[in-house]
Amino acid sequence: MTRSDAMKLALGGCLAMAAAMGIGRFVYTPILPMMIETLGWSRSDAGLVASANFLGYLIGALVAGHAVFSAAPRRWLLVALALSVATTAAMGVTTSLFALAALRFVGGVASAFVIICASSLVLERLARAGQSRLSAWHFAGVGTGIVLSAALVALIVMTNAGWVAAWSASGAMAAVLAVLAAFLIPPAAKADPPSAPAPASSQSSVRIAPIALAYGLVGFGYVITSTFIVTLVRQTPEVRPLEPWIWILFGLAAMPSVSLWQKLGTRFGIARTFAIACVVEAVGVGASVEWTTLAGICTSAVLLGGTFMGLTALGLMAARAAGGAQPQRIIGLMTASFGAGQMVGPLLAGVVADMTGTLRAPTLMAAAALV
Repeated sequence: MTRSDAMKLALGGCLAMAAAMGIGRFVYTPILPMMIETLGWSRSDAGLVASANFLGYLIGALVAGHAVFSAAPRRWLLVALALSVATTAAMGVTTSLFALAALRFVGGVASAFVIICASSLVLERLARAGQSRLSAWHFAGVGTGIVLSAALVALIVMTNAGWVAAWSASGAMAAVLAVLAAFLIPPAAKADPPSAPAPASSQSSVRIAPIALAYGLVGFGYVITSTFIVTLVRQTPEVRPLEPWIWILFGLAAMPSVSLWQKLGTRFGIARTFAIACVVEAVGVGASVEWTTLAGICTSAVLLGGTFMGLTALGLMAARAAGGAQPQRIIGLMTASFGAGQMVGPLLAGVVADMTGTLRAPTLMAAAALV
């Protein structure tokens, strides 16, 4: 594979992650305040729909590592991208809480398939070509999708077009990115030599166990703030003018973060860098409820946006290193652990917030989990 081909492949991975993760999974956050206001949702309702997405993500992660899917990752990547686009666009055609939760569930399954199939496929081909540094492009897709969809939703908010238009437009944007990704990620070349990973060992399993547990705690730790930060901004008069921009700031911080944390991981070791990033993210999570000023909310968005994808990438790098001959299986287990943590977060946060009238208690619990 030439460097030009490797760059196209990494860009394809970037666009796939942007479509299914940056848009399909995370556009719920900037649209949520409009839905709460228009549909009269409680925070428990909002948390339920968010958790349905994460339950789908958990189940998708458990299933995607099966040999049936790992044998043809590109085929299932394309199927998952199509499902992600369809469920994103369909969110604007119903007001039923059950139907919306069902759509988010299917979208969650699709997003798990995309991150697992795309990551195992793209990272493996880049490693085989000696172009592993380009993996940062792949992971930057999440931040790219967040920025693009946040700008789109901000425009819709300013024009008062409403939440239905926001979902329809987001689905259309994701469709364009998915089609481009399909062209840029080619079928495997028959001439490519097979990779020769080290066989899995019990030592690999021991190494991956504690970081898999930590990965689940990260899922719980980041998701409450990332789900409700725009809603929190709308409900806080001092920072409400930030609403159209706070999610864009979050995405901008996410875009270069993988490259930064990847370099730090190379220098200091993956596990140690993972730990540092957890503490940084905990500060950002805590700031969202303890420092509710313009500076505080911006700091929260930058620290959270600047770490959550870095932690995701570091976790998947550890999984691939420990996966031996079955990297997709280990990536699936790691993603399932992450999914379990993030499924609990919004549901717990919504219930506690409705009981106490504030997101402070569950948010501080999330910061503690990160520490």
